[in-house]
Amino acid sequence: MKRRRYPKQIKSKSKQSMNSYQTQLNTTKQPFFEELDQNIKFIKDSFFNADDVEFRTFTFNEKKCAILYLSTLVNKEVMNEFVIKPLQDAQSGNIAETINTAQVDHSYDLMKIVRGMIEGQCAIFTEGNEYAYLVNVFLTKFRNISEPTNEYVIRGSHEGFIESLQTNIYLLRKRIENPNLFMKYVTIGKTTNTKIAIMYIKDLADPQLVKTIEDRLNYIDTDAIQTPGYIEEFIEDYPLSPFPQVLNTERPDRATANLMEGRIVLLMEGSPTVIVLPITFFSFYQSPDDYNSRWLVGTFLRAIRLASFLIAIGLPAIYIALVSFNLEVIPVELVFSVKNSLEFIPFPPLLEAFIMQLTLELLKEASVRLPSPISQTIGIVGGLVVGTAVVQANLISNVMLIVVAITAVASFVVPSNEMTTTVRILGFPLMIMASLFGFVGIVFGLMILLMHMCKLEPFGHPYFAPFAPFHLQDFKDTVIRLPRWLMNTRPLDAKPQHLRQEWPSRGWKKDEE
Repeated sequence: MKRRRYPKQIKSKSKQSMNSYQTQLNTTKQPFFEELDQNIKFIKDSFFNADDVEFRTFTFNEKKCAILYLSTLVNKEVMNEFVIKPLQDAQSGNIAETINTAQVDHSYDLMKIVRGMIEGQCAIFTEGNEYAYLVNVFLTKFRNISEPTNEYVIRGSHEGFIESLQTNIYLLRKRIENPNLFMKYVTIGKTTNTKIAIMYIKDLADPQLVKTIEDRLNYIDTDAIQTPGYIEEFIEDYPLSPFPQVLNTERPDRATANLMEGRIVLLMEGSPTVIVLPITFFSFYQSPDDYNSRWLVGTFLRAIRLASFLIAIGLPAIYIALVSFNLEVIPVELVFSVKNSLEFIPFPPLLEAFIMQLTLELLKEASVRLPSPISQTIGIVGGLVVGTAVVQANLISNVMLIVVAITAVASFVVPSNEMTTTVRILGFPLMIMASLFGFVGIVFGLMILLMHMCKLEPFGHPYFAPFAPFHLQDFKDTVIRLPRWLMNTRPLDAKPQHLRQEWPSRGWKKDEE
């Protein structure tokens, strides 16, 4: 007896119907009907007679008129005050001039009217007219501008992007008051129609890079784009690489700094996260605090972050290599302490390290998902109670507990959450190499990692610049951070049209005072 597949067929037909209607909405044009009621019926049928499709009728210029809108998307107070009330008071005249709003559009296409209503506009129909007016009365309900919780700084701006695309564009234009700051809208997603904004400085960004990004965005063919992470996966060059190829940030000052270096910023409606590209490996270790402090302090902090990368991926592997192959490398004063801590441990060093690293990942994930008061309790229980218990039970050595703790602290030093996760993932293959070949395995693992980073060229730009290709002049804002007035050129990795910066100059000399 054959299995019935009716649900699957029904689902497939429903999906085809939805995609067909969405394509029709985006491409087909529908002229107006002669009767007002027919136009209203077409609009209501386009929304499948949804309960939030509402309309009001009135008389203007002695003709029957109707206002159609989605009650869940419009601000009814604004619509009543600036649209309906002026029309009712005037009774005659030009509708576009009577309405007290900044922008009034009109369209001869009913499908465009439908799209406008989806965007929060109300449509004004008049009996006998072959067009309708579109008035923006979108209901704005967004949270206040506040500092991002995942990118705190000690000094500097405490503003962060929010879920409003217009507000985010305002935050960038407020910082770069220049007409060359170019912005272009792109709509992606056949069903969601997600609005994306591409922003860059017109006379600074690489034109070839701009064309590449626009082409890749236009090639995206999907039903829904819900987060910037969707866009990242669609446009990245190396999906199998563990390294992130775009920079995600919620800080306007960080996005502004990258715009001034000739990079491109992608903003999305409904998300506080913006995408910056192209970027290098060292971009993830730069923080606004580096520039809000004096250059010596900024250089010191950046050096600590870069050192944390090697500590986070290499410290557990080094410990495994030492206790498994090269115990003679350990100083004599510490040999007996290490041997005593390992004497009653039933697991080999590799399994010991894997257990602790996975436990750390479980604790981190639990603390992120739980409410704040409970997450703090989980951290205390995991860090103190569980850590002390496993050592006293001779399941894990105390030296391994110290190594894992230092590794965890080093991985959280990175200002970017994407790179933090990458660092923790890279530690596992290095531990396996160390357990098989000792220090030789660690060296080979680091060599493969270095070659991989040198080979990466996302969006046609070098990922490991200024080391590969080597450019000494760009070191001034990579491993170290020189005084701002000495940074008179932009980094070459983004291929800016103008390399030299005119403003970094003190304009005075000490002997001239």
